[in-house]
Amino acid sequence: MKGKILKCLFLSAACVFAGISLQSCGSKDTSVTEIEIVQYKPEAASYFKQVEEEFNATHNNIHLTIQSPNDASTILRTRFIREDYPDIIGIGGDINYSYYMDAGILADISDYQGLQYINQAYLDIDEGLKIIPTEGVFAVPYVANAAGILYNREIFEEYNWQVPETWDELIGLCETMKAEGVLPFEFGFKDTWTCLAPWNSLAVGLAPADTAKQVNAGSTTFSVEYRETAEKYMQLMKYGPTDPCAFNYNDACTAFARGESAMYTIGSYAVPQILSINPDMKIGSFTMPANNVKEENPLNSGIDLQFCVMADCKNKEAAYEVLDFLLADENIQKYIDAQTAIPCKVGEFQLAEVLDGMEEDIVNGNMKDYQDHYYPSEMAVDAQLQTFVIRQDVGAFLEKFDKDWLRYNRDIIYKVQKYEEGLK
Repeated sequence: MKGKILKCLFLSAACVFAGISLQSCGSKDTSVTEIEIVQYKPEAASYFKQVEEEFNATHNNIHLTIQSPNDASTILRTRFIREDYPDIIGIGGDINYSYYMDAGILADISDYQGLQYINQAYLDIDEGLKIIPTEGVFAVPYVANAAGILYNREIFEEYNWQVPETWDELIGLCETMKAEGVLPFEFGFKDTWTCLAPWNSLAVGLAPADTAKQVNAGSTTFSVEYRETAEKYMQLMKYGPTDPCAFNYNDACTAFARGESAMYTIGSYAVPQILSINPDMKIGSFTMPANNVKEENPLNSGIDLQFCVMADCKNKEAAYEVLDFLLADENIQKYIDAQTAIPCKVGEFQLAEVLDGMEEDIVNGNMKDYQDHYYPSEMAVDAQLQTFVIRQDVGAFLEKFDKDWLRYNRDIIYKVQKYEEGLK
């Protein structure tokens, strides 16, 4: 009897759970498509949370989830290994993008209509990041940043100094500043990544944009293409603190914000940090004048954030609808206001006043990508530059650069040279 009762209770429970299960399945709206984005800019998490909420409030057929983790790159690589792909990823236009393209995990989005509104210069930058020529478009550039020289407008106005447009004018201005007892530059090289800012902004005007590709193909060396960049980089060090590596990024931002130097060789991404220290500071900017012909000085600008649809995405149409929402002018304006960014979309956007000195180059597309976007992270070029600043040996620096490139880029070099052989 007891067994029969237990059996009845078990069957009753099973029926209840089955009913719940069936009810749960029945209540799920299968007409709603789930789209997940994982993006790598945690500092923009509040913006993306707002985008997520506004999108879901205005769309009944798609539910959007946007993840903004602190270590998105590591999380994404882990998910890729497990083949647990989000629908869209938000990443920078750098070597990781090149690796993802080469691995074939990004969808070709050549048919996405929103691409027609993107500044061609940024589409060209993405094209240049392909390890070997590959048919298709694999990212929608969203916002960019720019590196050059920030300057204190009030100091310039006080001494009636003009913004330099050539290398000789820049060096002459630095000498004038020193004579007046004004420190020309802050650097902050204790944090090695900051060593790349002046390096990149010099290199875009002094070395071919495709230097890394030429080296991979075996047609040149960094010792040849980077010598003038290295020499002028070292020349700039004479106009900074006695020990450029004594202070970190936060120290340099603080010193510049307090008027302890007239200029700072850093990117637009530093402006929010500087203004958090001195909200009333009047900051200007200009393109690094690496050459003595103004027209030969491109702005160092790269894609800070772009969106890639994954090849595994089950509903490309829904993903495109999400991209349309992200590319709405009002949403891009909110992002550039919050992050002092540069829109990759062509349109009537209001740039931060600090970017006025770079706006002409942005509008005209006179821009070249950061050279370090081609560098493998294992090579630690930022640390090599810090060592270069300490030892001040141009030849040794370039020799090590060439040697380490062959060591850390062996697989890509092999792939590129096999491709080149196939063209003969």
